[in-house]
Parts: sequence; C-alpha cells; structure tokens
Amino acid sequence: MRIVFMGTPAYATTILEALLKNSDIEVILLVTQEDKPVGRRQTLTPPHIKTWLLEHDLHVEIYQPKSLRTEEAHVKIARLKPDYIVVAAYGQILPKEVLSIAPCINLHASLLPKYRGASPIQSTLLANETYAGVTSMLMAEGLDTGAMLGFTYLKIKPEHNAPMLFDLLADVAAKLTIMTLQNFPLLAPLAQVNANATHCKKIKKEDGLVSFDQRAQSIATQYKALTPWPGVFLESGLKLLDLEFYSDEEETLVGVIKEIKAEGIVVTCKEGTLLLKTLQPISKNAMNAVDYIRGKRLNCGHTLV
Repeated sequence: MRIVFMGTPAYATTILEALLKNSDIEVILLVTQEDKPVGRRQTLTPPHIKTWLLEHDLHVEIYQPKSLRTEEAHVKIARLKPDYIVVAAYGQILPKEVLSIAPCINLHASLLPKYRGASPIQSTLLANETYAGVTSMLMAEGLDTGAMLGFTYLKIKPEHNAPMLFDLLADVAAKLTIMTLQNFPLLAPLAQVNANATHCKKIKKEDGLVSFDQRAQSIATQYKALTPWPGVFLESGLKLLDLEFYSDEEETLVGVIKEIKAEGIVVTCKEGTLLLKTLQPISKNAMNAVDYIRGKRLNCGHTLV
C-alpha cells in the first residue's frame, strides 16, 4: 500500500520508522513542518523526523509546505494517488481538499474523546490519569473529532514524566498504525461521543510557573508534565530543573528550607515538601541545589526565595 506520511516530532519519527520497515508498505512522501530558527542564535533547524530521515539516507521525498491550504499542496499529494494518508503530530489541521484525497488516519496520543488538541500527553499527566493511550482515527474537518478505528493504552507509573510517555506511546502508536492499516477494510469506525470530550490547549511558557503556596504534589505533577519545556520555575525566575515529591506532612510556613541532604534540599510547600536537586538561576548555569543555597548563605529555616 502507498502511504503519504505527515508528522514532525520524535513521536512521529518512531511511527514512520515502523512503516518503512514493513514490506507491505511504501512511504511515497513525508510531509513535515518547515525548518525553524531555534535558540538564542536562531539557528535554522529541521524537524526531528527530517533529520532522522536524512541521517539514515532513506530515499523518501520530503515536502515542507508552509500551509496545506494551497492548490500546490493539494495537487502534489493528489498526484501521488496514495492509498492512505497517515498523520502523527504533524502540527497543522488538514483542509477538506486534502482529507478528500484518501482515507486520512491520525494517531492521536490520548484515549479519545478525552484530550483532543495540542497537548494530550502533558494534559494526561496534569490530570493525574491512571492510563495513557493512543487512538487511531479517521480524520474529519474538526479537531480530533473523527470516528475511532482502534485504541492502545498503558498504565502510568509514578516515575513516568512527559518524555518517558512520549517514547512509550510512540512505540505503541507505531504498532497500532500497522494494525490499523492492515485491517482497515474490516474496521467499523466508531463515532466519538462529543459530550464526553475534553480539550487541551497548546502548552505555553507561563504554564511552567509554580509557587510554594501550591501543594507539593501539585508542583511535582507539573514538573513531570512540563519537563523539558517549559519546565517549572518560580516567579523570581529560578528554574527547578530536578525535583521530586518528598512528603505530604502539613507545614506552617512555605518556601522554607527544612532539611539539607547530600542529594538536595527539602523545601516546604502549602502542603507537603519537595526535594529540590538541581536549580538554575537566571542567566547562569544549572547547579546542585546545595551549592546554590551555600552561595546565597542560606541554611535550614531560611526562605529559599
């Protein structure tokens, strides 16, 4: 079968790799986002999936349109006469002209209809869900509203953070993609119950702002969901690069250094405490939390910020 694949980050790369290894599948075109300026020097950087494809010298044509809402994009894809268009974290909504070319199958990283939208994995963690999963679905003009074709899921463990879940879900999504394509003629698409739908927004930098006036468990949850970007940070700009939930004991004061340990410092929150291991002050390198407080001449009983 002939496949046009659309995807951008590492999650999509894992799925593309599985498609390329399958002898029954021919990937005839990769559609991905444009190269973008990254970092302070604004270095023009290709998407993860393009870099991977070029590094492995795989002869798949790469197409990076600014928008799919052009006649050029429609004609280019339509002329290839794909049997299916497979989409995974591409980053653009497909217009109806593209949706009409061939069945468009999306691998969305949530158990739909929950967490439609741009940040399903982060939102799953922020909601303290028990399970995370991937849904294969037929794409419609709405945002993740199409009929569902298949599911796969896993149980979220206490140590799981966003990067771990991205990797784990990419692996199961790759298997689900192959199963969906191989069995597509036999599948009976299941309409989503819109009344049960939830939506998740695109993550912004300000979502990483935390305060010791929060519960310790709440900050730890944000840390797991928002690492590595935007990360979690205090209003002062101090970044909390490595932390873990320490205890749920009630505290009378917040933001106070309660204990100094070899691996970091224990700080009080509105409810419970956190073990802060690595911190990064504004415009400085990351450092061990103990070294940070020593440099600030802080000790047990002092307020961290």
